[in-house]
Amino acid sequence: MLLIRNFSHQDKSHLIRYLNTPNVTRFLSSRIPSPYTEDDATWWIEQGSKNGIIRAIEVDGEFVGCVGAEPGQFEYAYSAEVGYWLAEPFWGKGYASKALALLVNEVKNNSEIVRLHASVFAGNQASCKVLEKCGFITEGYLKRAVFKQGAFYDTHLYGRVIK
Repeated sequence: MLLIRNFSHQDKSHLIRYLNTPNVTRFLSSRIPSPYTEDDATWWIEQGSKNGIIRAIEVDGEFVGCVGAEPGQFEYAYSAEVGYWLAEPFWGKGYASKALALLVNEVKNNSEIVRLHASVFAGNQASCKVLEKCGFITEGYLKRAVFKQGAFYDTHLYGRVIK
């Protein structure tokens, strides 16, 4: 059974292990420290995961990843950027789509957010499929929009109006 929930200190060792896996962090924001330390995990659990609607993904009682919506500010206050990641052993099982669907429902029912969007690195087709399964549509393609680890990446821009 898959559920999304608030982070807890029991997630710390999993965060450290999974966020020090290059395949997991390859397409994630460079906001995530590398290497990912115990202090980073503690900060995330106590503070970082409280900036928006951010949830741990749990499958059959085991922490497997993260899904969240980070609201914009000022004129973008009714929009939020969604993001998600899963530990590698849990890829390809539909968990990201299920978690994102649960998050979209929570955002729709428990916030004033009316629009969700996501940027996906070119080459991350699995993430594009997750968004499309959850009703997001392609809104654009941004050339050389991201610079990470010495390289430029194009990004796909997805959006969904939920209210």
